[in-house]
Amino acid sequence: MTAWLVDTGPLVAFFDRSDADHEWSKEQWAKAPLPLWTCEAVLAEAAYLLQERAGLTPAKLLALLERGILSVPFRLDEHAALVARLLERYRDQQMQLADACLVRMSELKRDCRVFTLDKAEFQIFRRFERQIIPLVAPE
Repeated sequence: MTAWLVDTGPLVAFFDRSDADHEWSKEQWAKAPLPLWTCEAVLAEAAYLLQERAGLTPAKLLALLERGILSVPFRLDEHAALVARLLERYRDQQMQLADACLVRMSELKRDCRVFTLDKAEFQIFRRFERQIIPLVAPE
């Protein structure tokens, strides 16, 4: 089964009803194979943005982990050198840590799609230096 690697945007949009991509994100969440995979950098970004934009606590994100809807199989300490290389390679595009972790995760789980709102960025990023990363993203 194709795994979905969830980025910050769809997490925030799912919970924040005022987000422009809320409805689209909800529709995709309904189709998504569970569990959705992510990394702690994505969760940290999402927790911060939910608190700043919508006044929501990170408890909602943690509930997704507790219920098995989200899984965090990625350990940054095991992939730090490769993630650092990605950050260096895409520094002109201002790649974020969460993005680099998702690119690395897509290398580890080849049968995957990155579930993101940042289509333009992820169309630039490459796994294994040259391969296009399959996406679930708004048109």
